[in-house]
Amino acid sequence: MQIVYHIGANCTDEERLLKSLLKNAQSFTDQGIKVPGPGKYRRLIRETIQNLDGAQPAPDTRDILLDAILDDEQANRVVMSHDRFICFPHRVFEEGQFYGLAEQKVTGLSDLFPQDDLELFIGIRNPATFVPAVFRDCDNRNDFAQFLGGIALDDIRWSSLIARIRAAVPRASVTVWCNEDTPLIWAQLLRELSGIDPLTPIKGGFDLIQSIMTDEGMSRFLAYIKGHPPKSELQKRRIISAFLDKFAKDDEVEEEYDLPGWTEEVMDQLTELYDDDVHEIARMPGVNFIAP
Repeated sequence: MQIVYHIGANCTDEERLLKSLLKNAQSFTDQGIKVPGPGKYRRLIRETIQNLDGAQPAPDTRDILLDAILDDEQANRVVMSHDRFICFPHRVFEEGQFYGLAEQKVTGLSDLFPQDDLELFIGIRNPATFVPAVFRDCDNRNDFAQFLGGIALDDIRWSSLIARIRAAVPRASVTVWCNEDTPLIWAQLLRELSGIDPLTPIKGGFDLIQSIMTDEGMSRFLAYIKGHPPKSELQKRRIISAFLDKFAKDDEVEEEYDLPGWTEEVMDQLTELYDDDVHEIARMPGVNFIAP
C-alpha cells in the first residue's frame, strides 16, 4: 500500500488541498485511492504516536489504524493531510530550533506503516511571510522574541529541514513546492498527491485560483480557457499567471505585518535568502521539487 502524508508546512495551505481532493473522493475510490476525512485520522494518529513515546508499535497497530481510517474498505493508496502533523504553530521555533520536532514526528508517522510505501509532501513558504503568519496562528501568543526562541531569522533554512527529514526516514519519497507557486501548480499538486493518471479528469483544479481572483477575472479566465484550450501544462500556467497579474484580489495576495523590527529591509533580506534556499532544495538528490 502507498501511504501519503501531506505534512504542511504550517500556514501554507489552510486545508485547501484536502478540500479539493475530497471533491474527487468517489472517482478516487474507484481507482483504489482513499482520501479519508480528517476526523478519521488526525487525532487517532497524533495520540497513537504520543502514546508510543518513541517505542515501536505492536505488530497489529498498522492494521488496526487502517481499519479505523478506512472503515474496513480496501485501498491501494491512502492520502492524509494535516499542516500540524509535525507540530503546532507555537512549537515551530521551540528552543531556538526550526521544526526541532521534525525527525521525531516523521519517524513516528513512518513507524505506523513500516512495510508500506511512504510519501511525504511539504509546501514551504518565504520566511518573510511565514514567520509572521505562524506567530499570528498561535493560540496563545507570547511576545514575538519568546516565540522565536532565540533563533536568528537568517538561519531559517527549509533545505536543512528537508535534509533532516530525508535522513530521518530515508525510505520515504519527499515532494516539495513553494507556497507562492501554488496557484500555478495546483492541479499538478492534486494529481501527485492522489497518484492518479495524468490524463484522468480531476475536479478542483482551479479552486485556489478562484479564491484569489476577482469574479470578473475568473469568468474571463474560464471563458478564455474554453475558447483557447492550452496545449501544454506550461502554456496553462502562463495563462493563469497573466490573469492573476491583472485580476488577483489585492487583499488575498498582499499582507501587512506589524511585528517588532519587521522592516522592508528585513523582508527583502529573508526573501533573497529564501530564493537561494529554494535553488538548493531543487538540486537536492531524492527530492521531487515541483516548480511552475
